[in-house]
Amino acid sequence: MTYEPIELEKEILEFWEKNNIYKKVKKQREKGKRFSFFDGPPTANNPMGVHHSWGRTYKDLICRFKRMQGYNVRDQPGFDCQGLWVEVEVEKALNFQTKKDIENFGLANFSEKCKSRVLRFVDVWIDLSKKLGMWMDWENPYLTMSDNNIEHVWHFLKICYEKGWLFKGEKVLPWCPRCGTSLSSLEVSSGYKELTHTSVFLKFPIKGRHEEYLLVWTTTPWTLPANTAVAVHPDKTYVRIKQDTRIYYLLENLLKVVKGNYKIVERIKGKELEGLEYEAPYENIPAQKNVSHRVVLWKEVSEEEGTGLVHIAPGCGPEDYSLAKKLNLSILSPLDGDGKYIKGYDWLTKKFAIDVNDDILNDLMQRGFVYKTEAYTHRYPCCWRCGTELVYRTSEEWFISSEEIRPNLIKAAKTVKWSPKFGEKRMIDWLKNMGDWCISRKRYWGLPLPIWMCKKGHIQIIGSLEELKKKAISGMDQLKELHRPWIDKVILKCPECGREMYRIKDVGDCWLDAGIVPFSTLNYLHDKEYWKKWYPADYITEMHEQIKLWFYSMLFMSVTLKGIAPYKSALTHGPVLDETGREMHKSWGNAISAEEGLANIGADIMRWMYVSQNPKLPLCFGYTPAKEVRKKLNVLYNTGRYVQTYCEANNYRPKDIKELDLASKWIFSKLETLKDIVTKSLENLEPHIAAREIENFFLEDFSRWYIHLIRDKVKIGYTGKDKEKVLFTLYNVMFDLLKIIAPFMPFISEDLYQEFFRKYEKKESIHMFDYPVSDKKKIDKKLEQEMEIVRKITEISNFLKQREDIKLKWPVKSILIKNNTKLKKLSDTQKNLLKDICNTREIKLVSKKPKGNFGEIDFYYGKLYLDLSEDEKLFEQRLYRELTRKIQALRKKYDFVVSDKIDLTLKSDAKTEKVLKKFTSLKKDVNAKTLEIGKLKGINKGELKFRDIVIEIGF
Repeated sequence: MTYEPIELEKEILEFWEKNNIYKKVKKQREKGKRFSFFDGPPTANNPMGVHHSWGRTYKDLICRFKRMQGYNVRDQPGFDCQGLWVEVEVEKALNFQTKKDIENFGLANFSEKCKSRVLRFVDVWIDLSKKLGMWMDWENPYLTMSDNNIEHVWHFLKICYEKGWLFKGEKVLPWCPRCGTSLSSLEVSSGYKELTHTSVFLKFPIKGRHEEYLLVWTTTPWTLPANTAVAVHPDKTYVRIKQDTRIYYLLENLLKVVKGNYKIVERIKGKELEGLEYEAPYENIPAQKNVSHRVVLWKEVSEEEGTGLVHIAPGCGPEDYSLAKKLNLSILSPLDGDGKYIKGYDWLTKKFAIDVNDDILNDLMQRGFVYKTEAYTHRYPCCWRCGTELVYRTSEEWFISSEEIRPNLIKAAKTVKWSPKFGEKRMIDWLKNMGDWCISRKRYWGLPLPIWMCKKGHIQIIGSLEELKKKAISGMDQLKELHRPWIDKVILKCPECGREMYRIKDVGDCWLDAGIVPFSTLNYLHDKEYWKKWYPADYITEMHEQIKLWFYSMLFMSVTLKGIAPYKSALTHGPVLDETGREMHKSWGNAISAEEGLANIGADIMRWMYVSQNPKLPLCFGYTPAKEVRKKLNVLYNTGRYVQTYCEANNYRPKDIKELDLASKWIFSKLETLKDIVTKSLENLEPHIAAREIENFFLEDFSRWYIHLIRDKVKIGYTGKDKEKVLFTLYNVMFDLLKIIAPFMPFISEDLYQEFFRKYEKKESIHMFDYPVSDKKKIDKKLEQEMEIVRKITEISNFLKQREDIKLKWPVKSILIKNNTKLKKLSDTQKNLLKDICNTREIKLVSKKPKGNFGEIDFYYGKLYLDLSEDEKLFEQRLYRELTRKIQALRKKYDFVVSDKIDLTLKSDAKTEKVLKKFTSLKKDVNAKTLEIGKLKGINKGELKFRDIVIEIGF
């Protein structure tokens, strides 16, 4: 049968929905031990992509696994609902170009549009998540735009204020000129792009020294009008070189940037250049009035690129700003909130900074400041939502200080179980280097910062809705929700001066919304007992990049409020690329949405692609690799159908059997080993290891080896004593395998259970069973090792047969092995198995090469010799194998099922018919009620050609 995932999954979804299976499973486990899971909220802003589906598969996998282990799992889903990402998409839909368009449209109207978009995509995400097989509490998702979520963030911010950590300050920050707001380092870290810019090498004339120049390098020409200094490393060696009549200064280790011939005139230390005054390229514009341009010392100057003389524009870079503060340099901030030059910058005023790079270069060339230009490719920060190249500018913003909490964050991060293990190092590296958290945004649809201020500058931080109600003197009657513009109408009275206090217009960083999830979703402010019951989370999972985003914001807020990490274990995974290894982009035409993937590939195939991948690495996702996975799952599906077919054909009924045949003991040993490895791997958050073992078991151990061993014992006509043992084994191994794979592939496991096992088992769904626990007593490592030797010998003998044009099912006289020290002997058990599997009369170890017609091959255990001779008996046995194979193929061709009896007739020449009459077991082997030789009857016909023999077949 062919595995058809799309139709199968549709039917299973309908079955789950109609029979309330998820709710019944939750009810079944409600008295179990608690397992708390926090869902990292995806932004309900655009449809789900296949890159989201990887993490969502992990979420469902572990929650299903823990439910089957008997845990009461808290699995509330959630969605990020506000912030810049939502605003940008709404602006696109409304064809807005600037923030002014939003204000003209009206904040109330804009907020309603944002909310409407979010709610629409919440429904889209829930629908696609269900189709992926995710079982979560879809009727009760948390939304970060809720008043409850906002109120919990307010509480956190008030605690920060009381600790002295919340402050307003001026810093140089990354700024999106399109969105008109600063961004935090968290946001910038995920927005870098590989871009090519024009870098320029400039010659700054040294004042008082004829034809002598500082050779300065920059990749951002737009910052040159704000230059106030040039920095050199005090301890590195610089050179004065002569080209024609001019002298240039640069770092000796970077002489490679010089074009043409030159002569080194002098070597000097950087500190000897300190204080040199130079002519800045824009020192005559009004903004540069009273600025003294000189060389300063800075140990951060790099030897890796440029010239070793760094252009310092303190208002355009955080490192430059810090240096300027330290050395008391002039600080010029040339840009407004739209990324345009402010008044005082001459012909540049009102021009967009990034657009004028070429104009500035042309101007500098005409005035003789340019030494050379080069194309320069580098990682450049861009807005993580709209894609605009960022600029840096000074801005007054609200910050949370990080210095006091830093050691506590590091301590808490070390208590978390990280998978992969490098997650801990990444988090701690981030914590060691993080700056103060910039939490304010000059935007609209977002968390309203709970900061009220009077004209005197007194501030008041509100920590809850209840506190706001008590302190408000007006505006509460218009407070529809805790969003702009309604919250902006609430006025307080200043407790210090009695003046009216108005909320600042800023909204908060979206990572405050997501970071408060461990408190808001557990209703920390209003139900402490419920919060204690489920805090901290036992498990979270997201992409690697979320370590310094969601994982970090949760850690910061939780350590601030409670002093411990909000999660006990964290699983992270890499990015999803296309099948060629490129990033997925809609504009490139290689992006695949989750909706498209689910409709064309199927959920279980996608899930198996995700869980099989090492989470340390990127996943190359596409239709070609999906086809390969489908082939594997087709084997699994058909193995289940095979078990069903032969159990039903033999009227098998589940019962307990104590004594098993050797092959069955072996497969049960492998099964118990599998249970042990899979359980440990899932508990260690290493699903790829579990998936690898599962795949090897159902592809190799069970379907290709065990079923190969017992294939003749399940035929209708077989009456041997092992038949019941084999049927018992098929039933129970397949049943346990379905339980093992249920959290990984919930659809195919449910389908195979419902199609057959449900007839004999009491539980309504495969997902209601306990997860299989390994019975270590059934593990027989010696037997597993012996069987591995049998498999290797079988594989090499099959290869040798094929090489010698002997079909695998044809018997041979003997297989002999000239063994090496790796194989000292074969037990009687191994010999008997090999004789049966390899279709040979004899198998034994020999000390030398046998005489006669033998094929030979080298392999791991020595040499293997295959007897190529054929006697009359072998000929007849090979004819018999070909005849039974042909009849079975015809049965299948004419749609006969295994249990159907046939009336069989055979016709050939007299000599062959005489041989056919010897085949007394033929009726049994092809499930024939009657056999007549010499006549051809029946409406179903075919023929066998074997060498010079033709046998006509009718039934």
